Amino acid sequence: MTGGEIAALIAAVAFAVLVLGLCYVLFKVASVVSELNTTIEEANKSIGTITKDADHLLIEVEGLLNKTNTTLNDVNGKLSLTDPVFKAVGDLGISVSSLNDSTRNLTTHLAGASKRGAKMGVAKKVTNTIAK
Repeated sequence: MTGGEIAALIAAVAFAVLVLGLCYVLFKVASVVSELNTTIEEANKSIGTITKDADHLLIEVEGLLNKTNTTLNDVNGKLSLTDPVFKAVGDLGISVSSLNDSTRNLTTHLAGASKRGAKMGVAKKVTNTIAK
């Protein structure tokens, strides 16, 4: 064997090793791609299930919101009917406050008049007693 033949034999063995290495890498890549496809299929199934569940949930939430709006409108209507009651209670409070002020003024006026009358009555009695 000549040097050229030996070099060709080494190149052929190196190429065979390279091809075997590439085949190993390709088989690994193929298994990774297969697992990736399985994972993508499972993810698509999960997304489909989640989408269905979300659709059902959104329908239920929409129904609940409609019922809530109806209830809120009913409560607002009934609450507006109580406005005159609160206005009447407020007017009654103002009237009671005015009555209290008037009573206090009358009591103060009568108390002052009774004190003046009592002083005048005592002075009159003293004057009558002195005069006798």
